[in-house]
Amino acid sequence: MSKSKKARPTNDHAGPAEGQQQIQVKVIGQYIKSFSFENPHFRKLITSPGDLPNVAVEVNVGAQRIENDLYESAIEFKATVSNKLGTIYVLESAYAGMLKIESIPEDALEPFLLISGPTMIFPFLRRLVADITREGGFPPLLLDPIDFGELYMRRQKQRAKMYEKSRPTDAA
Repeated sequence: MSKSKKARPTNDHAGPAEGQQQIQVKVIGQYIKSFSFENPHFRKLITSPGDLPNVAVEVNVGAQRIENDLYESAIEFKATVSNKLGTIYVLESAYAGMLKIESIPEDALEPFLLISGPTMIFPFLRRLVADITREGGFPPLLLDPIDFGELYMRRQKQRAKMYEKSRPTDAA
């Protein structure tokens, strides 16, 4: 099943700016690139449950051009759940969407792939994570929505800081 979506322009106008075409996006497919669920101490946890678990979540996004106007946008996700008895489970996944994107300005491509792409596929990753943790014998891990725009901005700030640190300083 594929979905088509016409992306809204980023300005406040109702339509594309004069002379610009509207960005057209089609989801060609979405898929699990990699997946791992480790449940190392289930028996021990069932017989002697510990405190409330600590949940550590890591999220990263990536994108790449496959060919011409075909792109992959991916979410890398890791959840480590533990308590005083040790690791309860570790779930790792790379979930991706294959997107056909037409009529997009080059300077808008990276933000689109790292913000809009993950936003489109995240609900499916969220459901997958909940289903797998439930099937692993635990309450489903329900992920809060992720602001991929904020994640992108933080990444850009980190890049700028790294660039500033790597620049040679002028000796007076």
